[in-house]
Amino acid sequence: MLKIRVLSTGKTKEKWLEEAIQEYLKRLSPILSIEFLFFKNDHQLEAQAAKESSLICLDPNGKLLTSEDFASVLRSSLVKGGSRLTFVIGGPEGLTEELKKHPLISFSRMTFTHQICRLILVEQIYRATELEKGSKYHK
Repeated sequence: MLKIRVLSTGKTKEKWLEEAIQEYLKRLSPILSIEFLFFKNDHQLEAQAAKESSLICLDPNGKLLTSEDFASVLRSSLVKGGSRLTFVIGGPEGLTEELKKHPLISFSRMTFTHQICRLILVEQIYRATELEKGSKYHK
């Protein structure tokens, strides 16, 4: 089974956001599992990221991708990472300089809360799997 890990500061506080994330996790469960690890500060986030073998960081200044491009990056990263991949979402101050040395992608030039970013990430992962299947979800 494919395994994705998401490293982030803070937890999802809003119930509606957690429900939306859980809906996508349920839809993805036959294909892959997503594990969320939450950290209190950038130092802890960076320390965990250093232990990960295949890493992509989300940053507003990263490479802007279409959903099709994201699906391709996801697929190739999972192949390179032996069916494992980790995404990093920075805290209120963004990513540390050390984390910015890793591949960076952006969902927008706008800034989102880490909570909203987690939802967008999970939805885009789901969309990528649906693109791979050729389903009509992406339309």
